[in-house]
Amino acid sequence: MAVVVAKLELRNVQDASGLEACIKEGRFTADQVVAVIGKTEGNGGVNDFTRILADQAFRRVLEKRGRRSTAEIAHIPMVWSGGCDGVITPHATVFAKNDQSGSSNSSRLVIGTAVSAALLPEDIGRPAMIEKVADGVRAAMRAAGLADPADVHYVQTKTPLLTIDSIRDAETRGKTVACEVHDSMGVSNGTAALGIAVALGEIRMPKSEQICQDFDLYSSVASCSSGVELTHAQVVLLGNKTGVGGRYRIGHSVMKDALDIDSIYEAIRNAGLELPARPRASDLNGRLVNCFIKCEADRHGMLRGRRQIMLDDSDVHHHRHAKAAVGAVAAAAIGDPAVFVSVDAMHQGPQGGGPVIAIVDMGT
Repeated sequence: MAVVVAKLELRNVQDASGLEACIKEGRFTADQVVAVIGKTEGNGGVNDFTRILADQAFRRVLEKRGRRSTAEIAHIPMVWSGGCDGVITPHATVFAKNDQSGSSNSSRLVIGTAVSAALLPEDIGRPAMIEKVADGVRAAMRAAGLADPADVHYVQTKTPLLTIDSIRDAETRGKTVACEVHDSMGVSNGTAALGIAVALGEIRMPKSEQICQDFDLYSSVASCSSGVELTHAQVVLLGNKTGVGGRYRIGHSVMKDALDIDSIYEAIRNAGLELPARPRASDLNGRLVNCFIKCEADRHGMLRGRRQIMLDDSDVHHHRHAKAAVGAVAAAAIGDPAVFVSVDAMHQGPQGGGPVIAIVDMGT
């Protein structure tokens, strides 16, 4: 079955009306939905419950409109990234499989999903997590029907982070954890990215001391998020495959820094759209579905030779600075503020930059 992709604006935290409208209009059925990746308007931190509220709203629609059981719907990967700083609009990108027509001779979008083995609190930030995430990525590749890692352009994960309760659980079993609660989001994201990079052959298995320390190790297609709402790694893997039909194609590039607008257009070109040498948003002609970007403040506190204050600001966390800045760059590039931009990008692209992924509509 071909993959269909729909980007839906969230009018409030629990708004799943766009999903319901797509089902009513016949773009896909509730039972054909295989994954959701979205941005919610919370603080993006450990206690960002907007992710849970959005998750519940979308699953309720699938249960109401479809035939799958509650248990089956609970296993559909839904990756919600909190924080819509600056101009970013809350939205969701829904992936479904249907019989949509399209060229069967061309390379088109495929998707595979998987859920890893349980990630224990003591796994986060350690080699055990890398191995479990890597196994999940390999399973998602098999589910997508992809054998060559070069055909993979986007791997989105959602992994658990630490809470006081989970740390206490580890301690009662005589285990230690790798970091504190408020560091665990970045550590979980970074360790998951290393798992992706290992699975796709981008790097060799890192040593323990390299995890979240050696930033020369990274994946060019990883986008990792974490939250309190799960205990396993959810893996959504996208690539291109010949013969599957459908309208959509995916590509990627790497932003070298927060101002690297050219890499956004390069990802769109890599997905299959022809663009002029100096493109503008109007050149996309409505063919871009969405961009997915990871970013982080440069640890050197510099940007193109100029001093930055993101890491020195005691009033606004540097994550919010970086997300707002890159969100604005991306929105200007594509002419749409509903763009997926996520922070805590350790091991996801080069230090100070990050992967950028584009999905485009190639038409019938």
